[in-house]
Amino acid sequence: MACDMDDFWVFGYGSLMWNPGFAFEERQQARLHGYRRSLCIRSNVYRGTDENPGLVLGLERGGSCLGVAFRVSDANRQTAIEYLRERELVSNVYKERIISVRLLDGRQYNAVTYVADPVHPQYVRGLGASDAARIVSGASGRSGPNEDYVVNTIQHLKDMGIRDALLENIAAGVRDIRGQGASAP
Repeated sequence: MACDMDDFWVFGYGSLMWNPGFAFEERQQARLHGYRRSLCIRSNVYRGTDENPGLVLGLERGGSCLGVAFRVSDANRQTAIEYLRERELVSNVYKERIISVRLLDGRQYNAVTYVADPVHPQYVRGLGASDAARIVSGASGRSGPNEDYVVNTIQHLKDMGIRDALLENIAAGVRDIRGQGASAP
């Protein structure tokens, strides 16, 4: 594995891909093997409440995930990691990991990323698309409706040439639920 210890890489698979929030020198699509993108984290602040939590993305074991790797200069490394820890480790539902990613041009690096902690109470295991759609359709939090988060994520992924069939199925399920609610007496 080619890994230059002077390079600091960060792997994003959700909003970090289009809203990194830190300075970077290079941005490349990359694939992470051994984890998949999933709506597996209950959100009781940003996309839901304690009474009606929503769902946000996490990395679960299994499969692979196409996302974005950012190379951060040594001068910005500490600032970037402090920012990421503040952003991602709020409730400790995510675990910081250094995992090998392969850029689409074939280069391979170790990158910092945040994976779902399967023993954390906010982690949700094994939701199907219809169950996830029901949760997403009724949740809203400090950052707005959970549905907007899912639709926005899908659009950004499409803009980058990334398709996520499960997220798209969940969004379709949310639209179906919303349509049923609109036609109810």
